Amino acid sequence: MAGVISRAEARKRRQTRVRRKVVGTSERPRLCVFRSSKHIYAQIVEDFNGTSVVTASSQCSGVLDDACYTGNVAAAKAVGTAIAKKALEKDIKQVVFDRNGFIYHGRVKALADAAREAGLEF
Repeated sequence: MAGVISRAEARKRRQTRVRRKVVGTSERPRLCVFRSSKHIYAQIVEDFNGTSVVTASSQCSGVLDDACYTGNVAAAKAVGTAIAKKALEKDIKQVVFDRNGFIYHGRVKALADAAREAGLEF
C-alpha cells in the first residue's frame, strides 16, 4: 500500500512543519503541549539555551483534584491555568504556542484558551 502513512507518522510530519516556523527566544519562549490518552503536559521552553523554564501537567500535585479524570478538557483547562500562573511568577508574559503536531481542537485548544484567560499572551 504505497502512500499510506500511520497516525504517528502523520503527527510527526505536522510536528516538523510547525517547528520550522515556531522558535522560542528568551523574550518569547515556546509553550509546547503534549497530550496522551490519559494525561496532558505543557512546558515553556527557551530553545537557544535548550532549557525548560516552566512545566505543568495533569500528573503534578496541586493542579487537579484527586477525583478528577486527567484525560479530559477540564484537566487541560486546569493545566493551562497552572502553566500561566507559573510563567507569570517568572515574569514570562508572552509565549509562542507550539501545538506539537496535534490538531488545534479539544484538549489542546482548551489548554491554550485557559492559558490566555490566565494572563499569557500568544
